[in-house]
Amino acid sequence: MRQIAASLADVRARIARAAGRAGRDPASITLVAVSKTFPADAVRSAAAAGQIDFGENKVQEALGKMDATRDLTTRWHLVGHLQSNKAKKAALFDVVHSIDSASLLSKVDEAAAAIGRRPKLLVQVDLAGEATKFGASEDELHLIFDAARRAQSAETVGLMLIPPAVDDPEQARPFFRRLRELRDRLLAHGVDRSMLNELSMGMSHDFEVAIEEGATLVRVGTAIFGTRTYVRPGSVGEDDSGR
Repeated sequence: MRQIAASLADVRARIARAAGRAGRDPASITLVAVSKTFPADAVRSAAAAGQIDFGENKVQEALGKMDATRDLTTRWHLVGHLQSNKAKKAALFDVVHSIDSASLLSKVDEAAAAIGRRPKLLVQVDLAGEATKFGASEDELHLIFDAARRAQSAETVGLMLIPPAVDDPEQARPFFRRLRELRDRLLAHGVDRSMLNELSMGMSHDFEVAIEEGATLVRVGTAIFGTRTYVRPGSVGEDDSGR
């Protein structure tokens, strides 16, 4: 517990410094602690240190932790790839970062309406054209935002990005900048600002660069909870959205 609290304090300080360099208010940036593969006790330790927002990659793993921590004040984010057959369960999350098609958005909205939920959604964009990554292309965005305008319960609030895996955080900077510029183009083309308030980008190794480029949500896992105990070489998609 002490180590998690200390790590959280360090990450928050780094967020504040990065925000300062960019002339931004640190309060405008939400830290999502990605607790995938870590037990509910780790969530409790982080919550005791003041953390509210938690991210998970897999729906079933997340639902177990959500149930085990119902007594806590938390907001749960689904940051991993969402399969269409899990749309109903995704409506149980407070925020879903991985909407990558109009049909998926509509399914989550329908599920949310059926249970009286109002989740916030982010549209995952693939700016690198990687075959191994999920995300909508720029050409698909108009269909997704058309579906967002028709939604009755789910509220689309921004964009999400997973850049190519790189060792040097500076190599990710162009992708973060491109997402911000894409947001600006969508605004210029008439997408309502309320649908583009958030930019979810940046993980443990590059969140400071992402903040300098405009991130409002950073998904940080290992820098808070430590190294994960499993290794899956070549794993992509649902397991690389929040390090």
